[in-house]
Amino acid sequence: MNQVVEVAGRDQSLKNIGHISYALHTIVAVSAVLPGAQASIALLLVAFVLDLVKRGDAVGTWQESHFGWRIRTVLWAGGLYLVTAPLWALFFVPGWIAWTIISIWFLYRVVRGWMNLNSNVAMPA
Repeated sequence: MNQVVEVAGRDQSLKNIGHISYALHTIVAVSAVLPGAQASIALLLVAFVLDLVKRGDAVGTWQESHFGWRIRTVLWAGGLYLVTAPLWALFFVPGWIAWTIISIWFLYRVVRGWMNLNSNVAMPA
């Protein structure tokens, strides 16, 4: 009986962490697509570090896929922003277009992940 309670408590704790992380990601993602509403990169770093630290607690659960999903999303978006950064220096419009597309993709990944978390559904690998 105690083991069932511990597993349920761990699952709810991991889900709460997921909600916090997805909320921070959402703030950053929405601000990235709205002109003049830039959230601090610190929010994204807090969520990223939280996911890295707590990922081990989710090993073997359906929520493990959410930690990997969020971590991969941040790494890919960060890499894409860095690769396309020179476009801003050379040509404003291509840089703006590239970063808008990356930001929309980032927002899509956050929304899709959060919806699956709410439905207790694992993310694809």
